[in-house]
Amino acid sequence: MPTVTMERVEMFSAAHRLNSENLSVAENKETFGKCNNDNGHGHNYVWKVKLRGEVDPVSGMVYDLAKLKKEMNLVLDTVDHRNLDKDVEFFKTTVSTSENVAIYMYQKLKSVMSNPSVLYKCTIEETPKNVFTYKGN
Repeated sequence: MPTVTMERVEMFSAAHRLNSENLSVAENKETFGKCNNDNGHGHNYVWKVKLRGEVDPVSGMVYDLAKLKKEMNLVLDTVDHRNLDKDVEFFKTTVSTSENVAIYMYQKLKSVMSNPSVLYKCTIEETPKNVFTYKGN
């Protein structure tokens, strides 16, 4: 059967502060600059999920888009309009860089998908100029 990729895009807003407990105050300020602001800052993130798989001969689909939308919404509920560092368990011990947001979103989505084998990659667009992609291990 032919292999096809499909992509769904969602958006969410979240706050965070780039700060590592493994760095001193001075090192955090030097490493993260204004993103280390004590009060944090926020982004309107774009989340792109790409699936890759064979087209099912019966349904004609790689994956049911309605199901993917519901599964993505389960993940979005954990980050949208949240402070990532305070509200998401993963980021209580992991610096909330966009690299790590991409990893979190991929792993969380994979855990709720009915067929996670078709999950190819997750991309987080922090800004139009800063884009991060994780394809899993």
